[in-house]
Amino acid sequence: MKWARRILFGLLAVVVLLVAAVWLTTFHPPAVRAETVTCPEGTPNLQPGQDLEVMSWNVQYMAGKGYVFWYDLFDESGPDERPSATAITATFEEVARVIADESPDVILLQEVDDGASRTDQEDQLVRLLGMLPDEYACSASAFYWQARFVPHPRIMGSAGMKLSTISRYRIDDATRYQLPIMPSDPLTRQFNFRRAILEVRLPVEGGPAFALLNTHLDAFAQGSDTMQQQVALAKGLLDDLSAAGNPWVMGGDFNLLPPGPQFENLPPDQRLYYEADSELAVLTAAYPSVPSLDEANGADALAWFTHYPNDPAVAGPDRTIDFLFFSSAIGLKDHAVRSADTQSISDHLPVVATFSVP
Repeated sequence: MKWARRILFGLLAVVVLLVAAVWLTTFHPPAVRAETVTCPEGTPNLQPGQDLEVMSWNVQYMAGKGYVFWYDLFDESGPDERPSATAITATFEEVARVIADESPDVILLQEVDDGASRTDQEDQLVRLLGMLPDEYACSASAFYWQARFVPHPRIMGSAGMKLSTISRYRIDDATRYQLPIMPSDPLTRQFNFRRAILEVRLPVEGGPAFALLNTHLDAFAQGSDTMQQQVALAKGLLDDLSAAGNPWVMGGDFNLLPPGPQFENLPPDQRLYYEADSELAVLTAAYPSVPSLDEANGADALAWFTHYPNDPAVAGPDRTIDFLFFSSAIGLKDHAVRSADTQSISDHLPVVATFSVP
């Protein structure tokens, strides 16, 4: 009996140590937290009445379009696990080229790697900022996937992915909001994504701050109400900003189709990622968006597709899952999905719109 108790206590100690190791090497942010802002003295403030061009782009951790990653197929059978250093460098150059050419005032980026084994632990925001014009001096980021080691057979290394917002105008503060987490078993849950919304505030001379929100909602959430919960939290933040009189724009990869015919227009195997009744309807019913429902579902819908899956069965952009939502207090001017020269850069295309600051 004495030896049995020693063995039991020894096994219990091992389990406790393993649980502690998993907890200490994975990411457990609070529901709300302030994030670090980098912004030099002398950066200009927004002015009432000026135009503000915003770009939202999921850059797919600078991997390029030359791969079918293991998660790109619904059964996780894609052959590729990471991009080459050469492909990453080529993608950086293209992303920097597009940004410099488009010259947006604020850039909302999703899938920016930082500390990930698949991209050699590099902070990709640092490299990108070094390639952009000096006027893009202000930035803030929020991680939504971080672990020192992920024991998935197709990863087996560190993970680090964040939302990054870049601005040529002053950012006063940045806040990370934790989105509801997709359900899974207790162990897997520790290594999964912690999806988030990153809000930054840009001061406006003589008026309320302009809020820019950047997000990347969950994918592969079928069979749960995760997407409904995430959309509801996002809408709550937007409702609060509207009630407080703050103008705002929210952009990102929502991983949701617009309400309308796009679901039925997809091949049956591609519909597996979505619900027939889009959870995004809660947002599209409340606030205007780029693209609008008329644009995304109209005769020129092809011009508003934002996603070009890496699945080899898909021959080009075929759906809209990236959007810019905006407050009714601001005016919308030119807007588009930049498609002609971006289809080989990422599996997402940049959404660009110009707004008038109230």
